[in-house]
Amino acid sequence: MGAEVVGAAGKPHRVRMTPGARRVLEAAERLFYEHGIHAVGVDLIAAEAGVTKKTLYDRFGSKEQIVVEYLAGRDERWRDLLAGRLEAAGDGAAARVEAVFEASRAWSARYGAKGCSMINAHAEISDPAHPAHPVITGQKRWMLDLFTGLAREIDTAGADRLARTLMLLHEGALVAHGVGVVPDPFDAALDQVRELLGR
Repeated sequence: MGAEVVGAAGKPHRVRMTPGARRVLEAAERLFYEHGIHAVGVDLIAAEAGVTKKTLYDRFGSKEQIVVEYLAGRDERWRDLLAGRLEAAGDGAAARVEAVFEASRAWSARYGAKGCSMINAHAEISDPAHPAHPVITGQKRWMLDLFTGLAREIDTAGADRLARTLMLLHEGALVAHGVGVVPDPFDAALDQVRELLGR
């Protein structure tokens, strides 16, 4: 049986998960994040998941589809975590901006010792034709849209510039966290954010 995919226009195809597919994805996520996407082959993923290569290909069709699932799954979990943090922050746009950085700090402490999985993946997948490329760029566009919406509530006239600045501070903190040379990059970024927002 071939990979069963679900998707909509403009969104990546996704695999309908079976127990075997979940084991493959759990193994792939750990291996891809720890060692890099190109360094990990399907033989290793299948062995770590306790399935045959035939099962892996039956469920996913290709390694590229496993990469799509890996990145899309992390993005979904991030958005869920962030939604909770934004809701808890209340109605003030400035407080919600700070909540984004605090959410990233919490996410990175738990899931991101090596930095942002999207940034790391983009270092390996720069070809727009790769099926995971839209997941990577779509996640970053979504973050910029989020910052733009918040910035418009704070400063309508300067919203685009403020949003880009917030995005750069956020992405810089993610990268610095992964590299490990700045003691608390999210705290440093938040200092800059508060100065920008006059808080």
